[in-house]
Amino acid sequence: MSGQGNGSAAKGALDLPAFSLDVQALDLGAGVKAVSLEILETESREPVRGKQATDFWSAVFPLLTGTEPFVLDFFSHLDRVRDFCAAKQISFREAGPRCIVIPQPAQETLQQLFERFEAETFGFRAGDRVKEDDAALTGELSQHGLDAYQAAY
Repeated sequence: MSGQGNGSAAKGALDLPAFSLDVQALDLGAGVKAVSLEILETESREPVRGKQATDFWSAVFPLLTGTEPFVLDFFSHLDRVRDFCAAKQISFREAGPRCIVIPQPAQETLQQLFERFEAETFGFRAGDRVKEDDAALTGELSQHGLDAYQAAY
């Protein structure tokens, strides 16, 4: 009998990428577009960490917003955020009792922020509303962290 023996199915098997982007819609009410994004190792379904994650997110965040302005909201470990931004000359504003907003960082700056604060939780907002100081939202972020986004929108 001629032909390929065992293992021939492997050549026709689907080659999956090393990483997958997990996207889940968040229901924050009518007129609000919100999603949860996570980059995972395809086989293990574990979150990607380290340089691979920071490279990915620093490239993806500006693409997600297109031409819309965006900001990062930090609401914990603020002394570290302030010190890092001052040392790297990254512009930021104090936007509430416990909220620092970093407006429209460039891709290289995003990568630095993501590397330094990889283990921290922070928010990301995009759209015309980020051009103005949203005292109600940043006040809520100061008190409730990410949960404030839903109440604000």
